[in-house]
Amino acid sequence: MEQYWSGSAVNENKGMVYNLQRYGIITSRKVAEVMETMDRGLFVPGGLQPYVDSPMPIGYNVTISAPHMHATCLQLLEKNLQPGMHALDVGSGTGYLTACFALMVGPQGHAIGVEHIPELVSFSIENIKKSAAAQPLKDGSLSVHVGDGREGWPEFAPYDAIHVGAAAPEIPQPLIDQLKPGGRMVIPVGNLFQDLQVVDKNSDGSINIRTKTSVRYVPLTSREAQLRG
Repeated sequence: MEQYWSGSAVNENKGMVYNLQRYGIITSRKVAEVMETMDRGLFVPGGLQPYVDSPMPIGYNVTISAPHMHATCLQLLEKNLQPGMHALDVGSGTGYLTACFALMVGPQGHAIGVEHIPELVSFSIENIKKSAAAQPLKDGSLSVHVGDGREGWPEFAPYDAIHVGAAAPEIPQPLIDQLKPGGRMVIPVGNLFQDLQVVDKNSDGSINIRTKTSVRYVPLTSREAQLRG
């Protein structure tokens, strides 16, 4: 797993974003702005170093992805996170990326997090309340739900953007079905060896899939399997 920097030099959110720009991970001004606004430190459990470029354990055999992975996913989805659009975050964990989506789609849009561990849903809602996404949560343009993300979240479908934060052995059909024509999904696919795949749905409903990079994510499974580890 690549790691672009470590140590205590990055002791604040702005420094983290600066490093992501310096290493060429963030080239979009909008993504830089959103990640500067959304303090990652509010989403990482106490005692950990939130601004180091590394995944962090958040309990329940789950991690929050490294900053460079969040930046990569935001950049891949940026055109599908315009104001008024609908975004789904599967395996929303700490709520960090769902909150970033909410800032991007704005009050007329919808950012939906789905997470199968109820304690993490509660944790994420508390995190969001302290963050720059507190207002969208209050207004209802951002919401986090307990559910099996492999089934998506039909209520606000179809989605312009779908992000999956855990690796599936194959792309779940309900997520393809809930992707809007013109929409894009970013999903890690594989078992031991995984690729971050970019799935674009064409206007006729057909899909194009390309591989972006090799990754390592926790598996997209049932709650029981997740807790067993």
